[in-house]
Amino acid sequence: MVRVRGGGVGAAVLVVVFGVGGCSGETLGSAGPEESASGTAGGGGGGAALAAVDSLTVKGRAPKTGYDRDRFGSAWADTDSNKCGTRDDILKRDLVDVKFSSGKCKVTSGELDPDPYSGKDVTFTRGRSEVDIDHIVALSDAWQKGAKYWDASKRIAFANDPLNLRAVDASTNRSKGDGDTATWLPPNKGYRCAYVANQVAVKKKYELWVTEAEKAAMKKVLSGCGGQELPTGGSPTEAPARFHAS
Repeated sequence: MVRVRGGGVGAAVLVVVFGVGGCSGETLGSAGPEESASGTAGGGGGGAALAAVDSLTVKGRAPKTGYDRDRFGSAWADTDSNKCGTRDDILKRDLVDVKFSSGKCKVTSGELDPDPYSGKDVTFTRGRSEVDIDHIVALSDAWQKGAKYWDASKRIAFANDPLNLRAVDASTNRSKGDGDTATWLPPNKGYRCAYVANQVAVKKKYELWVTEAEKAAMKKVLSGCGGQELPTGGSPTEAPARFHAS
């Protein structure tokens, strides 16, 4: 058994979860059919996710100058006002067999069944560092592709949007850094279709641009994903006025 920080999305099924603050539906995407040795799913291309790639603006990566995590507000702000921090909301959404310290907010343990990035079943225990909540589109990557020019409210919303968050194995996630589709894909090939579709969805929702290499990599993966859907849902693109960022 490997230990992690939480987040299971089934590798071969369409997963529909509920918004972390209530009952609004959020479609996170499917893993697609069984993959070939090339790392993309077998079968013909097409689907909403692939079509959406062409709607993304293409530009070069801007300098990282000025980037700081604080530009996206306090970590795990309760932007949906459900009295739980975003991290616990995502753990509650992505883990199974969840246990709480009290009430239905602070998650103390659960299982990733499996972890989407590694494909392994993993156990989450609070207080250990083996599970991360990953920003599918990394904050630094977003900064270099448009977020530098946003107001604080939009950056805070982006950092806490459930559409852009997944509980995953920490060690696997930390190999990603701020990589985009052109530079990093999950080792679990069965999850790559869903992962890339999720990146496309987030970039489209927040009007972030992509590089030429990134666009080509997205199309290469999704062209083999046979009708991959585009994930939807998440939270509004503006955080409540009570939240502030530096």
